[in-house]
Amino acid sequence: MLAWRGRPHPLGATWDGAGVNFALFSKHATRVELCLFDSKGRRVLHTVELRERSDFIWHAYLPEARPGQLYAYRVHGPQEPGRGHRFESERLLLDPYARLIAGRIASGLGRCQVIDEAFTWGDDRPPRTPMRDTVLYELHVKGFTQRHPEVPEQLRGTYAGLASPAAVEHLKRLGVTAVELLPVHAIADEKRLLQHGLRNYWGYNSIGFFAPEPRYAARPQDAVGEFKTMVKTLHAAGIEVILDVVYNHTAEGDERGPTLSFRGIDNFIYYRLDAQDLSRYLNFTGTGNSLNTAHRVVLALVMDSLRYWVEQMHVDGFRFDLASTVARAPHGGFDRNGAFLAAVRQDPVLARVKLFAEPWDMGEGGYQLGSFPSGWSEWNDKYRDAVRSYWKGDGGRVGELASRLSGSSDVFEPSGRGPTASVNFVTTHDGFTLHDLVSYERKHNEANLEDNRDGADDNRSWNCGVEGPADEPSIRSLREQQKRNLLATLLFSQGVPLLLAGDEMGRTQHGNNNAYCQDSELSWVDWQLDADARELLEFTRRLIALRNAHPLFRRRTWFRGRADEHPDVLWLNYAGVEMNDQEWIRSSARCLGALISGRGLGERDERGLPVIDSDLLLLLNANAGDVPFPLPAGRWERLLDTAAENPGFEKTYPLQGRSLALLARASSKDPSRTDE
Repeated sequence: MLAWRGRPHPLGATWDGAGVNFALFSKHATRVELCLFDSKGRRVLHTVELRERSDFIWHAYLPEARPGQLYAYRVHGPQEPGRGHRFESERLLLDPYARLIAGRIASGLGRCQVIDEAFTWGDDRPPRTPMRDTVLYELHVKGFTQRHPEVPEQLRGTYAGLASPAAVEHLKRLGVTAVELLPVHAIADEKRLLQHGLRNYWGYNSIGFFAPEPRYAARPQDAVGEFKTMVKTLHAAGIEVILDVVYNHTAEGDERGPTLSFRGIDNFIYYRLDAQDLSRYLNFTGTGNSLNTAHRVVLALVMDSLRYWVEQMHVDGFRFDLASTVARAPHGGFDRNGAFLAAVRQDPVLARVKLFAEPWDMGEGGYQLGSFPSGWSEWNDKYRDAVRSYWKGDGGRVGELASRLSGSSDVFEPSGRGPTASVNFVTTHDGFTLHDLVSYERKHNEANLEDNRDGADDNRSWNCGVEGPADEPSIRSLREQQKRNLLATLLFSQGVPLLLAGDEMGRTQHGNNNAYCQDSELSWVDWQLDADARELLEFTRRLIALRNAHPLFRRRTWFRGRADEHPDVLWLNYAGVEMNDQEWIRSSARCLGALISGRGLGERDERGLPVIDSDLLLLLNANAGDVPFPLPAGRWERLLDTAAENPGFEKTYPLQGRSLALLARASSKDPSRTDE
């Protein structure tokens, strides 16, 4: 095939309307061959040696190549693990910049595909929902619609399925503002899982940082166009798209793992290696390797990938898995002012999207909650643990609970950020679902075929008296009430709430708290709703509506409490009296009230007018028994109560055992009132 000199940039395979430019970085390679395949990816039709090299980028231009062309590389160089080099010239390797990958990657049959980037976006506009108004909804593209009876069968479990009217309508009616998609970068299943009939369902095993996973496409050969259509459809509904991205490691694992791409292209550059033994990988991730984002070329790869997904795929933000690894310096320690975080901070494209960090990894010094700079929000596991422990019934947690309800100022205020720096969650993909959190005290991961050794043992869960399914009406009723308590706490806390898909309908994984390999009905959302599920769904909608109706739950600034002449919040004990120092740490304390001033926002709207809300009273009681809670002066109206019964009240509120109530001072009619 005719080959011209070509250009070193952009990297990857780029169709320009007349031909395709191929460019691949490898500093230590001695020779690079481009292999062109037939339409099925089985037979090499042409091998083109890339003879041109500019600044370690090998390149060529093929005027006869067209979109749809399947290709891979053979890269020659030293096989010297002790020096960090692992070239294997007989291996067919994936292009790190491939826009689409076809075939079975884990079997070494993955093939890169040249694509035409053209797409009619029309008047697509990012919703740009303010962070304070954001409600995140974590979902799996396949699992969300795989069992949905109103999604056409051929579209279930796909990008097109997520864009179907039934799926979009559920999201809109629920009130969420953004879907956070579990990884959709092309992945490779681990061999050990395939041998047992399992798959890497969650997708935290990326190998293609520019390519959408084709298994989630109704038409895999058009996965890029289908993904773009999904984004466009969700945007039209006012819903943002956040990607969970895995730049901390790749699917190639440790030195015993498969050579699929980076290892065979330039292992010494792409991975963090042990300086004492270059044949071994530094493993901050628990997966066998760590991507070397401290190197300029690897950092450029990550930045190019992020910009691609914003500019070409129109996504609205990213959640960085094990973000501490990505932000580690060349010496291996987390660096708040290091290359990665500095590059993101100054990038004009990324400056306009949402950035979320999972602020920890598995290595020494990896737990960095609160350490990320301005512009970032962080998954707050302290929030999860505090809320779970409180509603489980652990005493002496009201002090920390108040901090978490307030947005965790103890964690995020020192770095100069506001409450939206905290991403609050009670459940996520990793762990129990909401239903299982109140139904199981032990993990039940036998289906993972690891003898129940995998998954967390510390879940801070309570089964309400019986492990697993229960027929006793009192236990079932208590579990439903506990779900309402947890959801209400989440939606009434300062910060950015994150819901796990299906929790609003009582989805269960039957006690499996690590369903990463369960691509089955165990993980998929069940849309056949019983009466309890329908009631919980409607309750969750009401919670989000209440959050939207009251700016007091969506503050941009921290509570100052007694620091102001007119306190914006007062914390009350079970007697309706302001908490004293001793009560915060008392082991028996399980009841807490928060009196929030409607005039304590200190904010102005777009017209410059003061933002004013009703005074709100949030009451939480994790005791088994009822608490007659004396009300502050004035007339109060109930907006919500998680208890099954809502008795009348005047000067004292009958706060039932294990319940939460929200009241508003009745100075004027409140449009969010729900007890009429």
